[in-house]
Amino acid sequence: MLAGFVVIAGLIIAQPANAQSEAPKDTLKRVEQQLQTGKQRQQQLERQSQALQTELDTLRGRLIALADQARGQEQTLDQLEDSLTALEAEERERSAGLDAERQQIATLLAALQRLARIPPEAALARPESPVDTLRSALLLRDAVPALRARADALSQALTALADTRGKLVDQRAKALAARVALTEKQDEMNRLIARREELSRQTEEERVQVGQRMADLSGQATDLRQLMERIEAERRAAIEAAARREAERREAERKEAAKREAEKREAERRLAAQKEAERKEAERKLAELRAAEQKIAEQKAAEEKRAKDEAAREAARERELAAKSPDGPPAVSGMVLPAAGKLTTRFGEADRYGATSRGVTVQTRAGATVVAPRGGTIVFAGPFKGYGLILIVEHGNGYHSLIAGLGRIETAVGRKVASGEPLAVMPPDGNPDLYFELRRNGQPINPQRGFGAPEGKGQG
Repeated sequence: MLAGFVVIAGLIIAQPANAQSEAPKDTLKRVEQQLQTGKQRQQQLERQSQALQTELDTLRGRLIALADQARGQEQTLDQLEDSLTALEAEERERSAGLDAERQQIATLLAALQRLARIPPEAALARPESPVDTLRSALLLRDAVPALRARADALSQALTALADTRGKLVDQRAKALAARVALTEKQDEMNRLIARREELSRQTEEERVQVGQRMADLSGQATDLRQLMERIEAERRAAIEAAARREAERREAERKEAAKREAEKREAERRLAAQKEAERKEAERKLAELRAAEQKIAEQKAAEEKRAKDEAAREAARERELAAKSPDGPPAVSGMVLPAAGKLTTRFGEADRYGATSRGVTVQTRAGATVVAPRGGTIVFAGPFKGYGLILIVEHGNGYHSLIAGLGRIETAVGRKVASGEPLAVMPPDGNPDLYFELRRNGQPINPQRGFGAPEGKGQG
C-alpha cells in the first residue's frame, strides 16, 4: 500500500498544470478513455504476441530440423572425407606400383629390341659359342610370353587406376557438394537464429512498454482515497473469506472426526459381537465333541465288556469240551482242527503280541500233518508277507479258512480238496504253532462255533 501511495503521489505531482486544473470528473473521464485505448492496444499486442509466438515456435521447429540435417550432412561429409583419404592412399600405392612395373617392362623391351636388331648372319658370326647363342635364343623365346603377361597385367592395373581416379573425382565432387550444402544449412540456421532473437526482442520490448503504460494509467484512474478504500475493502473481504474457510475447515474436520469415531465404535461393536458368536459356537462344538466322546467311550466300554464276556463263555465251553475229551484233538463244534495239538489261544483272547486274536492257535508236534477242516477249493498257497507259508481254502456260502505257520505245502491253487484231506506239513523241529482263522463274507468268526453257526462280531 505504501508503494502504491508513493507511485500515485508521484504521478499526480508529475501531471501538467492544465491537467491539475481540470475537474476531477473530466480528469477521470480522460484517464478512463486512455485506459480503454490502452486496453485495446494491449489486446492487439497480445494477439501480435501470440502470432509472434507461433512464428517463434515454427522457427524453433525449422531450427531443430536444420540442426538434424546439418548433423546428418556433417556425418556424411566425415564419411566422404574418410573415403577420399582411403582412395587417395590407394591411388598413391597403385601409381607407385605401376611406375616400378613400367620401368621394369621398359628395360626388358629395350633388351629385346636390341636382340631383335641383330641379323641371323651376325648372330652366327658373334664370338660366343653356339651353345651360348642357343641359350640366348631360348631365353628370348621364354621371355616373350612372360613379358606379354606382365604387359597385360600392367594394362589391367592401369584400368583399375583409372577407375580409382574416377571414384576419387566423384567422391571429391560429392564432398564439395556436401560442404556447400552444410554451409548453406549453417547460413540458414544463422539467419533463423537472428530472426528469432529479433522477434523475441521486439515482442519483449513492446510488452514492457505497454505494461508500463497500463500501470501508469491505472495509477491515474483513481485518487488515494479510492485506492485506500478499495484496499481496505479487499482486506476485509480477504479476512472474512479466510474466516469462512477456516470455519468450514474446522466443521469439516469435526464431521470427519465424528464419522471416524462412529465407524470405530461400529467396528468395535461388530468385532465384539463376532467374538461373542465365535465363543458361543466354540462352546457348542466343544459340548458336542465331549458328548460324542462320552458316547463313543460308553459304546467302546460296552463292546469291550461284551467281548470279554463272550470270550469268557467261549473259554468255559472249550474247557468243558476239553474236560469231556481229554485225550483227543481239540474239537470245534463237532469238527476237528486242521492239526492235532494243544489249543493255546482262543478266538477273542490276547495273543502273545497283546493283540486280540481273530482265530485260534494250536501248538502241534514237529512235522504234524495239516488237513482241510472242510471240503473246498485252494485259492492261495504260498508265502505271504510276515506270515510264512499259508493256505486259503474256499468252502462256499461265503466261508474261507486261513491256515498259517506251515513248514511245507503239499497242494496247489485251484485244486479241489475234501474234508480231512492232507494239505501240508508243519515245520520239522520244535513245537510249531498252527494258526487257523475262519472267515464268513470277509469277516473273522469264532472257529469254535463251526460252519453254519450264527455269525460272531467281526474283528477286522
